[in-house]
Amino acid sequence: MSLRGVKIVGVGHHAPAHVVTNVDLEQWLDTSDEWITTRTGMKRRHWASPDEATSDLALAAAQGALRYANLRPTDIDCFIVCTVTPDYYFPATACLVAARLGAKDKPAFDISIACSGFIYGLTVASGLVRSGVYPRVMLIGAETLSKILNKADRSTAILFGDGAGAVILETSEENSFLSSELGSDASRPEMLYVRSSGSRHPIDHAALDESLNLIHMQGREVFKSAVTKMISATDKALAKARLNKSDVTFLIPHQANKRIIDAAAHYLEVPSDKVVTNIHEYGNTSAASIPIALSETVHAGKIKPGNVIVFVAFGGGLSWGAVAWRWAA
Repeated sequence: MSLRGVKIVGVGHHAPAHVVTNVDLEQWLDTSDEWITTRTGMKRRHWASPDEATSDLALAAAQGALRYANLRPTDIDCFIVCTVTPDYYFPATACLVAARLGAKDKPAFDISIACSGFIYGLTVASGLVRSGVYPRVMLIGAETLSKILNKADRSTAILFGDGAGAVILETSEENSFLSSELGSDASRPEMLYVRSSGSRHPIDHAALDESLNLIHMQGREVFKSAVTKMISATDKALAKARLNKSDVTFLIPHQANKRIIDAAAHYLEVPSDKVVTNIHEYGNTSAASIPIALSETVHAGKIKPGNVIVFVAFGGGLSWGAVAWRWAA
């Protein structure tokens, strides 16, 4: 089977209306705006309302991408949602989004690998298009992490937000996908996980009493691993694409922590005006962070045909990855 090219033809993003600022967090946590900003770069984050679910945010982002591409939902051949906060264990959130868009007979599935979700999803979706399996794929990163936050835990409550970003990929004579580098290491899942969330430790009354159904993170260890793995993945992706650091036009990293982003950008020698950051507005939205940042950058008219973009992420799993992408007209 001969490989075709792939390009992104649509982008969209959405965040809940409810904004939680650092000053708001001061009301119930032993923290301050200055402390949070200095250590994370975050100023605000959007949290879903009680009646908003992940599929609601994903739907809005998908509709935005369809408008951008001037396409109908039935023009999409496959739907993929990257999330660790699905509406249900099953059916897949992607199935719900496809049905609500009016494309209920189309194939749809979820990818659950936390903050690396969009990187893994972009690799999978590009493969589906390039191999000719599906000519057009909708890829969405969407999270409602506020639903699984321990809002009394200063180490995690300040970090995470909700949102969704969507891209539409389609077959093209010009190939935008240059390379991908993926990795994982689950030898120490307790570094970043939700302990009671599946068959290993099902949710019960004891788990709820101890907040084991909420996010737990060993921040210092995660920070060190994130910098190392993001740099390594980017180096390997560039080498696979036969590119140098100087060829990178934009670095669009997962928005986990401003200090992590700055460390990776410094090593990769990408000037600050070419590093896309919106962490001050959204915080860490896991699988949604990169597609939100991409959508905002595209809508701002900053990305031009021929620009080389490196998408890179690190997150729970542990997992990491980078994709080198050349923007097409």
